[in-house]
Amino acid sequence: MQDPTLTSADVLIIGGGPAGLSLAASLGQAGFRATVLEQQGDEALARPAPDGREIALTHPSVALLERLGSWQRLAAHEVGLLHAAQVHDGPVGASQALHLHAGGSGVAHLGWIVPNHALRRTAWEVARATPGVRLITGARVQRVSTLAAHAEVEYLPAGDGQAPQRLHAPLVVAADSRLSATRRQLGIGASMTDFGRTVIVCRLRCERPHGEVAHECFGYERTLAILPLPADPADGAPLCSAVVTAGSAAAQALLALPPQAFADSVAAQFGHRLGAMQLVGERHAYPLVAVYAQRFADARCALLGDAAVGMHPVTAHGYNLGLSGVAGLTQVLTAARARGADLGAASVLQRYARAHHLHAWPLYQGTNAIVRLYTDDRALPRLARRAVLAGALRLPPLQAAIVSQLTGRRPAWPTRAGTSARVLP
Repeated sequence: MQDPTLTSADVLIIGGGPAGLSLAASLGQAGFRATVLEQQGDEALARPAPDGREIALTHPSVALLERLGSWQRLAAHEVGLLHAAQVHDGPVGASQALHLHAGGSGVAHLGWIVPNHALRRTAWEVARATPGVRLITGARVQRVSTLAAHAEVEYLPAGDGQAPQRLHAPLVVAADSRLSATRRQLGIGASMTDFGRTVIVCRLRCERPHGEVAHECFGYERTLAILPLPADPADGAPLCSAVVTAGSAAAQALLALPPQAFADSVAAQFGHRLGAMQLVGERHAYPLVAVYAQRFADARCALLGDAAVGMHPVTAHGYNLGLSGVAGLTQVLTAARARGADLGAASVLQRYARAHHLHAWPLYQGTNAIVRLYTDDRALPRLARRAVLAGALRLPPLQAAIVSQLTGRRPAWPTRAGTSARVLP
């Protein structure tokens, strides 16, 4: 009879999303043995369905994906460029927009935009081809625990009537979403901010080209983001992604609209800058909840991706933070192995936790502050919004700092003559 306790891994990863799979590939390429447990089956992971989400990627994120080999697996029509971004306060065109671009930052453009399902697919392809990585799909995790000498996971394999199996390793990593059941089993709490709003995401055909410029339109009752996408591979028509954030009741009303009426409402809120619009595919709705774990590591365990930090999408940092965690945790574990340290020791994992917190905390708090400020229609917040925007318009160093967050690179602190941002009427 086979021993139900298997010990053939250095790291157990719970969650086969793009962050968990990227960590497995990164660890495998660094010479570690990583086992991923994922509830979905092979088919769903190999061919994930479109979910409407488009992911903005920074330069460091793309560099990491290139090193892993997943970037090269994306199709040409799945990779869009983000050359510039405009921020609008109130109705589009009613006041000056803050225009941000990469000039003076040392890179040619702000970043890239890739569909979430494409990132999931390519992460799966790379992980399953990486030596040292074991993927257990259809696994229903029953118990996660940390002991003095190892972490232990008990799960039910795919199929009816299967006996529970146990895995143990020096370290277990929770990468199973912002509502992580693994995080709770590990006894790690999280602060959650429920914005009481719903995000609707979809693709739209546009009458006019978008020029690879993203727009964030703060309309108080309804926030709209327009993200530039690659042209339709079938006929070359311009495409964009719309991200509409509204109160739950308003969101339900928008979802109930006929497809063309919904597209017309987006075009109208955007001031018809891209002409007429037409819905492509389905609308997808997600509740808007931000999450920040109380700690990112303990002895024998660490958190990654949304299980550590689940961001509001307005600043597009969520997956970039996940990839930053992949790089950081791989680096910490590689250094620990080189000096002969225990991979699951609290002293080892706290190095990852501290660095990731220092990176994530300002982004998380700053993003939430922006959301609260720009969705509050009272008189005082309106004045504060105008003051913030006016300051950004007049201060090149502040503009450079914003660009540095978008690109993932340090600001160049340009002079006024070489500013990295300018104002458009």
